[in-house]
Amino acid sequence: MLVNWKYRPRNTIIQRLDPRARLAFMACMIIAITTLWDLRIVIPLFVIAMTLYLLARIEWQDVKRAWFFILTLVSIIVTINLFLGARGGPPSVRNDQSPYLFQLATFTVPGVGWTFNIGLTVNKLMFVISQFLRMMTMAIMGIPIPYTLDPSLYGATFKHMRLPDKVAYSIDLAFRLVPSYGRDFALTVDAQRARGYEVEHLKGGLFERIRRLAPLIVPVVVHAIIAGDEIIDAMELRAFGTHPRTWSRVLHFETRDYVLMVLGLVILAGSIVMGVAQIGADIWVPPFLYELVGA
Repeated sequence: MLVNWKYRPRNTIIQRLDPRARLAFMACMIIAITTLWDLRIVIPLFVIAMTLYLLARIEWQDVKRAWFFILTLVSIIVTINLFLGARGGPPSVRNDQSPYLFQLATFTVPGVGWTFNIGLTVNKLMFVISQFLRMMTMAIMGIPIPYTLDPSLYGATFKHMRLPDKVAYSIDLAFRLVPSYGRDFALTVDAQRARGYEVEHLKGGLFERIRRLAPLIVPVVVHAIIAGDEIIDAMELRAFGTHPRTWSRVLHFETRDYVLMVLGLVILAGSIVMGVAQIGADIWVPPFLYELVGA
């Protein structure tokens, strides 16, 4: 049986929006934020994303694990990228000539000749802040989707976006994949715990722990294969794919949906124009930082 994320009807303005308008706006925001580095532009986009997130009124208990995972992952990515020389950043950061806020050490990799300076320059500080906010903006746009989008609208949403029935239903199943596996894993853990299996106290080395996890992983994988076969059989019995499918839910745009999509298009068009004009495509350093280091 397929399950869903912790969706609850909350009667918020976010849930009253057409799902197509929300996805279109999210796509425009993500594309726009990937072309911009200037904090004077990134921060307003971050504020817009956070405002929409707060308007969704999602309970903290539902999303705290997602927030912890995203914050940890983004922090790790930003930190690693900083030590790797700001790969993917603007030229002013990759070819950094700005003064150091602090410098810890310098070392050269033997046999290769690569030199690494462990420290933080003015440009790299602004790069870290900008990259963190850019990635968090993209994450914040996506977090409310599974918690505020009615699961019964998954397939209908993508079908109304002119996608084929098979693609729409595949995306529907993909949205339910993680919570379904999570449910199966939780049931397996409870079943093994009831049989006296010590789930919380796995001992031994890496390979021993992997071996002892087999009573948890194998049943989940087997159940996933069986569930997949059942879904395939159910779709074949209904002759899925032999003719156009009808959907019980019909979506209609309203004024608020058009306003949101127009706002998204304005943001996207603005980012394209600024990219062509090379405005906001590089980091911005507040003057007081140079004064701080005496430059």
